[in-house]
Amino acid sequence: MNRYPLWKNLLVLVALVIGLVYSLPNLYGEAPAVQVLPLRSNLKADPALLARVEEALKSALLNPDAMSLDATSVKARFKDTDTQLKAKDVLRAALGEDYMVALNLLTRSPQWLTSLNALPMYLGLDLRGGVHFLLQIDMKGALDKALESDSGDIRSTLREANIPYSGVTRDAGVITTKFRDADARSKGEAELKQRFNGLEFNTREAGSDYLLLATLKQQEQMRIQESAVQQNLVTLRNRVNELGVSEPVIQQQGADRIVVQLPGVQDTARAKDILGRTATLEVRMVDDEHHYVAGAVAPFGTEVFKDRDGTPLLVKKTVILTGERINDAQPGFDSRNNEPAVHINLDAVGARKFKEATRENVGKRMAIILFEKGRGEVVTAPVIREEIGGGRVQISGKMNTEEATDTALLLRAGALAAPMEIIEERTVGPSLGADNIARGFHSTWIGFAAIAVFMIVYYLVFGGVSVLALAANLLFLVALLSMMQATLTLPGMAAIALTLGMAIDSNVLINERIREELRNGMPPQTAIHAGYDNAFATILDTNITTLIAGIALFMFGSGPVKGFAVVLCLGILTSMFSAVMVSRGLVNLIYGSKARLNKVAIG
Repeated sequence: MNRYPLWKNLLVLVALVIGLVYSLPNLYGEAPAVQVLPLRSNLKADPALLARVEEALKSALLNPDAMSLDATSVKARFKDTDTQLKAKDVLRAALGEDYMVALNLLTRSPQWLTSLNALPMYLGLDLRGGVHFLLQIDMKGALDKALESDSGDIRSTLREANIPYSGVTRDAGVITTKFRDADARSKGEAELKQRFNGLEFNTREAGSDYLLLATLKQQEQMRIQESAVQQNLVTLRNRVNELGVSEPVIQQQGADRIVVQLPGVQDTARAKDILGRTATLEVRMVDDEHHYVAGAVAPFGTEVFKDRDGTPLLVKKTVILTGERINDAQPGFDSRNNEPAVHINLDAVGARKFKEATRENVGKRMAIILFEKGRGEVVTAPVIREEIGGGRVQISGKMNTEEATDTALLLRAGALAAPMEIIEERTVGPSLGADNIARGFHSTWIGFAAIAVFMIVYYLVFGGVSVLALAANLLFLVALLSMMQATLTLPGMAAIALTLGMAIDSNVLINERIREELRNGMPPQTAIHAGYDNAFATILDTNITTLIAGIALFMFGSGPVKGFAVVLCLGILTSMFSAVMVSRGLVNLIYGSKARLNKVAIG
C-alpha cells in the first residue's frame, strides 16, 4: 500500500542527485579573473591564444590558479585582486590593441563540476554592488531628425526630377512643399510617393499656392523609434565591454528607456563617460597609387587603418563625408546576387557629395571607416563601378546576414545617435552588497531552522520527514536557478524565503489529514495512504492559485517584480514535487516495509 514502484524511487533519487550537483557551485564562491577576447573577425580564441596568454603570465612571474578556453575567449583565474590587476596590465601590453583584456569573476568550482556545466547563480546589483542607470531616449528628437532629413531629401528629389517648386518648410511634424500650379504638384506627389514610402501625403490650397503636406506614417514612426532604441542598445553594449564588467544588464524598459546595471563598478564618473560616447563614421578614398609595406611610414596625406580581416589599408586623409550625413542604415540583400548587404540613406548634402565623389573616382576604391573609442576600422572598401546618385548607398561583400544586421546597427549608431538623458542613477557599494547577501541568507536559514524545530516538536517523525522534504525543495530551487543561470537579487531571496513558508504548508496539510484519519479509527498504513491521497487535491488547488498570481506578476511586472515572480513560480513547482513525492518516498522508506504497523510518530 505504502510502497513506491522502482521507477518512482529512481525518479526521486535522480532528482536529488541532480539537485545536489547543480547546487554545489554556489558554495564555492567566485574568484577574480582576467578575460581575453579577440576584437577582430580574423582573430579567434584558440589554443594559440591560450599559449600566448600563458607565456605572457609566466614571463611576468604570475601564476594563475586555473586557465580555460571557450568559444569566444581565454580566461585566467587568480587568488586575489592584486594579482588580477597586474595580470590585466601585463596582458594588455603583450597582446596589443587587437584583443580586449577585461576583469571578470569566475567560479571556484572544481573542474568536474564545470565540465558538467554546473555553474553558480549570478548575483544582481543589490548583492554584488555597482552602478545602476536608467536612461531616457529623446524620441521627439529622433523623429525631428528624421523629418529634417526627409525635408532635405525632398528638395533633392524634386530638383533631380526637374519638377518646379516654390519651397520646402518643416513645422513641427509636417513637411510642407509649395508648388505654383496643380500639375507640378501632381507630378511632385507621384515622384515623392514613389521615393518616400514612410511618408503620408495630403494636398491643400492656400491662396495661390498649391501645398503638398507630408507627415510620418504611424508605422514609420514606430520603426524610427525602435531603430533608435536598438541603435543605443548596441552602442551601450559596446561601451560596457570597455569597463570589463561581469554579467552587465543592458535592456530596454518600456518604449523609450534603457536600463544599464554594471555590477562591480564603483567609478560612476567613468561609467558615465563610457556610456556617453558615440561612434563616428567617415568616408574616404583608398590610396591605391602607393604600395604600403606593413610597419613602414605612411606616405604624406595618407593614414593606415585595418579592415575587418586585420589587413592594413592605406587611406587618404581627405574626408568625403561623415556619419552625420547618414539618415538611416538597414540590413537587406543585394538585388543582383541576393547576398547580404547594408542599405544606407544619405541626406541632401551627403547625397550631393557622394554623387560627386563617385563620379570623379569611377574604378577606384572607397573606404567606409567606423571610429569607436578613438580607433578607426575599415568596415568595407568597395570599388566604385559607376556614379551613385539619389543618396542611396549599398555596402555588400564578405558578410553574412548577421554581420549585415550588426553593421547596419553600428552605422546607425555612428550616424544617428538619438539623444539620451540619465534620469535615475544609483550606486550600491560592495560592502552593502555583502551585507545584503549575509542578511538574506541569515533570514532564510533562521526561518528554515524555526520551521524545522516547530515541525519536529509538533509532528515528531513526520515533522522530521517534512523538514527533509523542505531541504530537498530548497535544493531543487537553487539547482534550477543555477541551471538557468538566473541572476539572484534581493527580491529573489525574498521569494526563496516565501517559498519555504509556502512549501511547509503542504506538509502540514498532509500531516493533519493523516492525524484526522487516525482519529477516525483507520489503521496507520491506510491512514498514511488516505492522508496523502486526500490532501493532494487541496495542495494542487492552493499552489495553482498562487502560480496564477506569480504568472501575472511575471507578465505585467518589470525589474525586481519580475525576478520575484520567476523564483516564486519555480518554488511552487519544486515545493509540489518535494512535498508530495519526496516526503512520501521517505515515509514509505520508514513505514512502508512494516506489515503490521500499530502506531506512527505523528504527535
